Amino acid sequence: MSFNCRFAPSPTGPLHIGGVRTALFNWLLAKKNKGKYFLRIEDTDRERSKDEFKNQIISSLAWLGIKHDGAEYIQSKNIDKHVAIAEELIKKGFAYPCYCSEEEINEQKAKCKKQGMPYVYNRKWRDAEDLEIPKDVKPVIRFKSKISGNTIIKDLVQGERNISNSTIEDFVILRKDKSPTYQLSATVDDHEMKITHVIRGDDHMINSFKQKQIYDAMGWVVPHFAHIPLIHSEQGKKLSKRDNASTLEDYIKIGIISDALRNYLLRLGWSYKDKEIFTKQESIDLFDLSGVGKSPSKLDMARILSINETYIKNIDEKELFKFFQEYISKYKSSIDGEKKSALIKSMSFLKNKAKTLEDIWINSQYIIKDSIEIGTDDKKLLDDLSKTIIKEFIIEYEKVSSLSRESLEPVIKSLIEKHKTNFKGVGQPLRIALVGSRFGPGLYDVILSLNKAEVVKRLKQI
Repeated sequence: MSFNCRFAPSPTGPLHIGGVRTALFNWLLAKKNKGKYFLRIEDTDRERSKDEFKNQIISSLAWLGIKHDGAEYIQSKNIDKHVAIAEELIKKGFAYPCYCSEEEINEQKAKCKKQGMPYVYNRKWRDAEDLEIPKDVKPVIRFKSKISGNTIIKDLVQGERNISNSTIEDFVILRKDKSPTYQLSATVDDHEMKITHVIRGDDHMINSFKQKQIYDAMGWVVPHFAHIPLIHSEQGKKLSKRDNASTLEDYIKIGIISDALRNYLLRLGWSYKDKEIFTKQESIDLFDLSGVGKSPSKLDMARILSINETYIKNIDEKELFKFFQEYISKYKSSIDGEKKSALIKSMSFLKNKAKTLEDIWINSQYIIKDSIEIGTDDKKLLDDLSKTIIKEFIIEYEKVSSLSRESLEPVIKSLIEKHKTNFKGVGQPLRIALVGSRFGPGLYDVILSLNKAEVVKRLKQI
C-alpha cells in the first residue's frame, strides 16, 4: 500500500519540541515506505494565526532536515469544501442545527460541574420536531454522534482502543459564523489529501474517535491512527510552551546541531535494539512504529548535550565549521576572511570538550576579537618571573622560521630548564597573554592558530 503522512501544525506560536518529534515520526514513516510526507498549515484560527509563525515552522523543519513533498497545504484555502461537507452531513441526517444560546450551554456546564460530572451537550436540538426555532439566533451545526454501541480504533502504537459511543457528545462542526471546527476541517483535509496514516500525540485520541464517525458517515476510508505519548518536562509534567527549552528555537540558539537534535528526538520514545546514534539514512531504514513506547518520554537536557558533544567530536571539521558559521551568522557577529581561515584550521582543538556551538564560540574568542582582556585574577598571576619568561620567549620565538609544535617545543623546554620551573610555569603566563585567561585551548594550539605578528603583539603588551 502507499503511505501518505502529514504534519499539521497551527501557526499560532513557535514550533513546539513535541510537534517537531511528531513531524519527524511522520516523515520517517513516509520515507521508510517510499511514501509522501505533507505539511498542512492549520490556520483557521484567524485571530492567532500569523505568517511569521508559519514561516518559522517551515524553516525550522527544513533546518532539521524534515522537508515536505510538494507545496505546503494551507487549510484556510479549503474552508468552502469543509462547509460543503457539513451541509452534506446535514442532508444525510448525520448533522443538525443547534439553537442553544450561550446562556443555556453555560447553565448545562454549571449543572454538570455541580454534580461532579464532565460536561456533555444534552442533545436538545438533535430531534427538534416539537421545538420552536428562536428568532435572531444563529445556530451551530453539530454532528449527530452514535448513541449506542462502541467504537474501536486499532491504534498502531497504543493497540486496540474501545470506547462507548454514549461518551462522545454531539460535537460542533460549524460555528455560528459558519466557520468549520478542527474536527471537521482535519477530517476533510486528511481525506482530500489521501492521508493513509495519522501520527499525532495521544492527547488527540478522543479526536480520532470523533473523526472516525465523520469518516464512517461520509463512507470514506478511515486512515490508520498512531497516537504517540507526549513529552514531559524534566519535572515529569506535560511540556508546555511556557517551559524553557520547549520550542525548537530554544535549542538552535544555544548551538545544538540539527543532526544531533534529530537523533535525540528519534530516540525520545523510540528505540531500536541498543543503538543510540543514527545517521539520517539509518533513521529512515530502521524506523518502525512498533519501536514506539506507550509511556510518556521525559525531556533530558543533559542527554541532548551529550549527543550534541558526540556529533561535534566526530563530525568532519569542514562540516562542523558550516554548522558553526550558520550559527554565528544568526546569533553572533560576522567574521572576516583572515579570522575565518584561522577558525577553520583551529576547529580540531576548538571543539575539544565543547557540548554546543556556543562553547566553540566561547573557545574561539581569542581568535575572533581584535584585542583581549585579561581578568583581574589572571593579571595577579603575571608576576615579574612571568613577564621575564614572556620577554625571553618573544626573542626565541621570532627566531623560529618554520612554526610547528616540533619547532616550538625546544623553546618551551629551554625556558623550563633555565628558570627551574615546569610546563605550567611557562605555559600559564603565555596563555594568559595570548588568550586572556589561564584556561583555554592547549598552548601550542593557541600559538599556531594566530599569525606570528599577532602573537608578538599580544605578548609585548604584557
